[in-house]
Amino acid sequence: MSRPKAIPEGYHSIQPYLIFKGAAEAIDFYKRAFGVTERLRMPRPDGAIAHAELEFGDSCVMLADEAPEIGALSPSHFGGSPVSLMFYVDDCDAVYRQALAAGATSNREPTDQPYGDRMAGVKDPFGYSWYLGTHIKDLSKEDLEALKV
Repeated sequence: MSRPKAIPEGYHSIQPYLIFKGAAEAIDFYKRAFGVTERLRMPRPDGAIAHAELEFGDSCVMLADEAPEIGALSPSHFGGSPVSLMFYVDDCDAVYRQALAAGATSNREPTDQPYGDRMAGVKDPFGYSWYLGTHIKDLSKEDLEALKV
């Protein structure tokens, strides 16, 4: 019998794991805002979500409802989150507008950046900030390191 892969098929070495008050509502929001696909949902006996997985493009974001007994607390427990997530998309302007229509607030309007991305920023209703980017220009490592941003 062969040993399974240490990193299962369809996953990367690191997956973000987000904690929510209202994980089911967060899943619905991300479907509307970012067009993600729900991969898995595992309920707890009380109906809350013990574990869920969403596909953001080629990446998996894992999430669950709060579980204070194991230290899993949402941004609302801390008054917000210091964590931001970067999501590369085909059209950051369109995804930005879609996220706002779904209930996100704007942190940064879409703008071309000197490092070769068009970037926008939104804050979701659950306390997480998202950078939305579309790569528009290739720059060398040397050019990037020489930028004063």
